[in-house]
Amino acid sequence: MVRPGRPSFSVRSRLIAAIGLLVGAALLAAGVSMWVVESRRIDQSIDAAISQEFAEFRTAFATEPTVGADARLSEFLARTLPDDGEIVWMFPTTGGPSYIGDADRNLLDSPRFSALVEDLRATGGLRDFTAGGERYRVGVLPVQQGDAAAALVVTRDRTEATEQLNDLLITYALVGLLALVVVLAASSWLAGRLLQPLSRLRDTARDISAGSLDERLEVTGHDDLTDLQVTFNDMLDRLEAAFSTQRQMLDDAGHELRTPLTVLRGHIELMDPDDPAEVDETKALLLDEIDRMSRLVDELLVLAKARRPDFIRLEPVDLQTLGEGVAARSRALADRDWRTDLSAVGEAMLDGQRITQALLQFADNAVRHTQDGDTITIGSGATSSSIELWVADTGPGVPTELRDEIFDRFTTTGSHDGFGLGLSIVSAIAEAHGGTVVLDDPPTGSGAVFRLRLPRVQDR
Repeated sequence: MVRPGRPSFSVRSRLIAAIGLLVGAALLAAGVSMWVVESRRIDQSIDAAISQEFAEFRTAFATEPTVGADARLSEFLARTLPDDGEIVWMFPTTGGPSYIGDADRNLLDSPRFSALVEDLRATGGLRDFTAGGERYRVGVLPVQQGDAAAALVVTRDRTEATEQLNDLLITYALVGLLALVVVLAASSWLAGRLLQPLSRLRDTARDISAGSLDERLEVTGHDDLTDLQVTFNDMLDRLEAAFSTQRQMLDDAGHELRTPLTVLRGHIELMDPDDPAEVDETKALLLDEIDRMSRLVDELLVLAKARRPDFIRLEPVDLQTLGEGVAARSRALADRDWRTDLSAVGEAMLDGQRITQALLQFADNAVRHTQDGDTITIGSGATSSSIELWVADTGPGVPTELRDEIFDRFTTTGSHDGFGLGLSIVSAIAEAHGGTVVLDDPPTGSGAVFRLRLPRVQDR
């Protein structure tokens, strides 16, 4: 929910803004680093050029120490060829300075320049100097002549080199700005492509909010968003199944409870409260109807829970013990010729209680459709990957017209009491285990064989 008074930005806009900030910050950091590095390089280059002039002067007169300072300086200026932007000065022991190189009025007319040279005449060194808006690097080399000191001065114009660096930075800024625009455009296109599944997810969620559960995302790609699409579609399948089960349960409950409620209401309205016998009879009938409704509600609740993940709890179950347990419980249902054919051995991942419930439902159906002395067989078989659990009887079998719908809800043979939910519950248990329930064709034209076919190891 968007907070009032705060602007709403799409994920795409925020992503592009973040990319723009990151790229812009990276370009700015690179530009500043380049400016710092190049500035230091220019300073080092200028200092190296000045030091080279001083080294050449020392080398030229190393073998002539008796030559006077002013004579050495004059001779050095006479044979020196300054570089562009460089001026070599001679400040003699007496008199004014002379130089070689392009005249620079900023230096010639600046008393501060002369004062700087006088300040360094005795010690020498390098200093920065600014005059007329131009920046210079000044190097002073003392040259002794007795008690007096002359000076060899080299000045280099730093402004020209700085302007070249500034031009380079302007070019870099323009190229960087163009690169930023290209990156933002490419990011916008790429973000649109990458976020398209999220847009479809949003539109599908809106359709669901409007009441449609039939929408599904078109799964594309092979990345995390693809996994999200698959997961979302699985969630929609579960939601649709849950709503379908809920609606079906409500329809079934409304349909099946209407009759007993009508019976209850009719007997209560017609009951004579002054007749104790009629009251007792009505009471017994009403309690029986309430029991039937309770049983119906319990069975409907089981079917409603069948699609929940916790409907079954898988654990290793010994197949031989499972079959013997079902056979022992079944014998208490009725006086029949109970037999077993339990050939399955080993363990399987099952919900033992639910499988027992399903097989007892098969056994109960067999009891309902057989007479005293008829044979009912409980059997099992297994392979390395699957198991079969079955109940066979020698009764009249399932009518041909009901064989295709025997596992549907509220399907009954019409000859026995019940709501027709037992085999639906068995089918739900089989599906929860990843298996199926089948009705075999009778081998001799009579009897019925109901089978559970389940995988030995569940994929959950």
